[in-house]
Amino acid sequence: MDFDDNPEEAEYRAHVRALLEQHTGELLHGGAGESLDPATHEAEFRRTQRVLAEAGLIGIPWPREHGGQGGTLVQQAIAGQEFSRARIPTLINHIGLGMCGPTVIAHGSDDQKERYLARLLRADDVWCQLFSEPASGSDLAALRTTAVRDGDDWVVNGQKVWTTLAQVADYGILLTRTDPDRPKHAGLTMFVVDMHAPGVTVRPLRQMAGGSGFNEVFFDDVRIPDAERLGEPGEGWRVALTTLMNERVAIGGGGSDIGVPVETLAAHARDRLPALGPDRQVLARQAVGRAVVASLATRYTGYRRFTVLSQGGLPGPEASAGKLAGTAAGRLVADAGVRLLGDDAVYGAAADGDDTWQGMQAYMPGLAIAGGTDQVLRNILGERVLGLPPEPRADKSGPFSGGTR
Repeated sequence: MDFDDNPEEAEYRAHVRALLEQHTGELLHGGAGESLDPATHEAEFRRTQRVLAEAGLIGIPWPREHGGQGGTLVQQAIAGQEFSRARIPTLINHIGLGMCGPTVIAHGSDDQKERYLARLLRADDVWCQLFSEPASGSDLAALRTTAVRDGDDWVVNGQKVWTTLAQVADYGILLTRTDPDRPKHAGLTMFVVDMHAPGVTVRPLRQMAGGSGFNEVFFDDVRIPDAERLGEPGEGWRVALTTLMNERVAIGGGGSDIGVPVETLAAHARDRLPALGPDRQVLARQAVGRAVVASLATRYTGYRRFTVLSQGGLPGPEASAGKLAGTAAGRLVADAGVRLLGDDAVYGAAADGDDTWQGMQAYMPGLAIAGGTDQVLRNILGERVLGLPPEPRADKSGPFSGGTR
């Protein structure tokens, strides 16, 4: 493991920092993670990504013909670390950049790549991922949203839920069931869907942190041209695996903290510990210590992935491990931050009106579900890393319509 930048990486990091400083007045700055709501600051979020894209800091490893920089994954990881350092909030098109765009690159037609990718990088179009449903979250292949062929179109009916950024999205990648008589993994097909098409209804879901980052989406006789299909009919699961692999790398890769950076917690502890009574100080110090240890362990393990990228390799199941450990560490950091607030931990009690720590504490449990639940990730690691036998799954072989689901 190499903890330091090599000369080329150090030069690139300095380049990124210089560009961020040069454009600081045009960029949105805020708290860590999701402390700013893209739905209420949409214009500023789109502008920030457009400025970063024009500076060459978005889609760094994407091919130049699709608007990218033709760079490396390690350069993208460096840029992400520097965005966090500069307190730039999570990009409004992070779903498009980390999941939808790579899926279009891998499985889209030349026409789709031409029409969508450059605009996605600039946040001219915001994208979402339409996978989970009320009865199929962890068991994604059990989805029931249908697409039926009608001439040159497919007619879609069904419901998706927990869709991040659907309320501001222009397009989405949509996983549907097109052949219920085949086994559940074999009867799926993926499409690009216009989120403004007739029959698409988006309803934001209010979360306990106060925002509405997740949504439920309804499809009522939505017509999607066959030209918007990603991959062949029935190959949707193979296409979806591309998305899921990129999702876990996006959430758990690169050595960056998930949630509030541990350095922010340390500064918070220096400010708040003296104001707590002796008994509270003991508990708060223990909570901070546990959070720091977990965060640094996760970060340094992330540097292993960073080193693999630096040497030209690709991450494997370790991305799942990074996501699993990163969300656990992020929750410890948020919980310790709230404990340090003492009596100000009650929502709205802070004299300065800053509810960042309470908001992050309320937001973090959702990350233990997004991008693969903790339980699903443990199964992946058990089977693919430890070599444990998978659980028997009779529903994998029979037709989905045959009642084995």
